[in-house]
Amino acid sequence: MPRHAAKRSSRTRRFSAGGAVTVGTFALTCTALFGTAVAAQAAPAVKAAPAAQATQAPATYTVKPGDHLASIARALKVPGGWQAIASANNLYSPYVVQPGQVLTLPTGSAAATAPAKTAAPAKTAAPAKTAATSAGVQTYANNLDGWIKHSLAVMKQNGIPGSYNGIYRNVIRESSGNPKAINLWDSNAAAGIPSKGLLQVIQPTFNAYHVPGTSWDIYDPVANITAACNYAYHRYGSIDNVNGPY
Repeated sequence: MPRHAAKRSSRTRRFSAGGAVTVGTFALTCTALFGTAVAAQAAPAVKAAPAAQATQAPATYTVKPGDHLASIARALKVPGGWQAIASANNLYSPYVVQPGQVLTLPTGSAAATAPAKTAAPAKTAAPAKTAATSAGVQTYANNLDGWIKHSLAVMKQNGIPGSYNGIYRNVIRESSGNPKAINLWDSNAAAGIPSKGLLQVIQPTFNAYHVPGTSWDIYDPVANITAACNYAYHRYGSIDNVNGPY
């Protein structure tokens, strides 16, 4: 079961006044020197205001449904990746973000302009995932083999690494293949956030790493596997690198 919440109580979820100073200085100059000629010479000082405006406010991004730090970093090409966003916003594991939350982007981000934020609609690829199954193009057995294969298909569409063997090995260790498994005795349970499902994920982690196109039910086998693999991807590089409590 994840140990990422064992030492945490919850696992889950920027403007210049230079222009005003310049104008004030200009007014004092005109009053003190009593001359239109002098005032005319001082006029260029007013034009200096745009230079002060050149200092832009920190770039921000408003979280959309289905976003998580890694997807935001990839879409906006943020230097330093998702870790840099987490640091800039004082976020800690499980790095939960909520729709509507405004994140400060790291200094020097290539996505400092508003249009760059429109990269987020790339997530509209989600309908393609549902089409593959709901339209009958691809179906999966309602058992562990089918759940893993379905999850792998969703993971592939979202760039989440992992193999059948890596998932199977961890599922058997964590839940013996029981999608309704729940741990009611460890430190997570004592904190009120027990580990649940095939890969024993706590609710805050499931919420933070939920993958669009899957159910929001933590006990849903495909949703549970995919969210856990997404978490393992960001923390360990892949579920294949997990060989014990994670």
